[in-house]
Amino acid sequence: MFPEKTRGTLETALKKGGEVIMDHQGTALETTRKEKISSVVTKADLAAEKAILEILGNTSFPCNIISEESGFMDRGASRTWVVDPLDGTSNFAAGLPWFGVIIALFHEDQPVLGGMHLPLEKAYYMAEMGKGATLNGTPLRISEASNLEEILVAYSFDFSDTPGKTRSEMQVMERLSERVRNIRSTNSLVDFCYTARGWLGGAVNQTTKIWDIAAPWLLIREAGGVVTDITGKDLRFDLSVGSLDRNYTIVAACPGVHRELIKLIQPT
Repeated sequence: MFPEKTRGTLETALKKGGEVIMDHQGTALETTRKEKISSVVTKADLAAEKAILEILGNTSFPCNIISEESGFMDRGASRTWVVDPLDGTSNFAAGLPWFGVIIALFHEDQPVLGGMHLPLEKAYYMAEMGKGATLNGTPLRISEASNLEEILVAYSFDFSDTPGKTRSEMQVMERLSERVRNIRSTNSLVDFCYTARGWLGGAVNQTTKIWDIAAPWLLIREAGGVVTDITGKDLRFDLSVGSLDRNYTIVAACPGVHRELIKLIQPT
């Protein structure tokens, strides 16, 4: 679907973003709160974003760009790069090893090329629509588990000021804990990477933005998984200017347990 140079541009941007992030690791990082207490930004986010956008902005074909910190850059193109320059900022700022770079390329409203880079692991997770998913060039396949008791599930959680949402999520985690082997969470791209790799049976997050989940959506589907919202419906991405604050819910899992996870999240 894409010329080699397009995939090369993505790989270069992922690598450069990771290098910039690692240049800031171990330094005193001042965090700036964004819209809520669990959402922060550091100099590493901004520096990585600048480096990534310089690379993506120099491609031979015009693309719009949506980036977590810079917002929407409209070039009137049918293709759009969607960038999270440092996913897992709170982890990174705290010295935890759960962070990385996420970049997806959309054609119209569909992710068609995506990558996630975990710089500490030197791991590059790549996916292209219809061509599968890889980890450092090796094909990925999601877990074949068919029993919830066999799997670990990642459940990411952030505070919400929506009335009743926090309590509702606590109840979901209670139901999950009674059925799955155990619950884990890095609240970052790591959860999706490990799901695609088969180490986790699924990943659930009810508070995400488009840059958090576009590449994971493609990666896990191409690895053989199922990805929906928490009601079991297909995710529909919206790249319009006014939609960047839209919240997405996501349940990404191996086919053998996805339906059962949905039933636990949305009991009848």
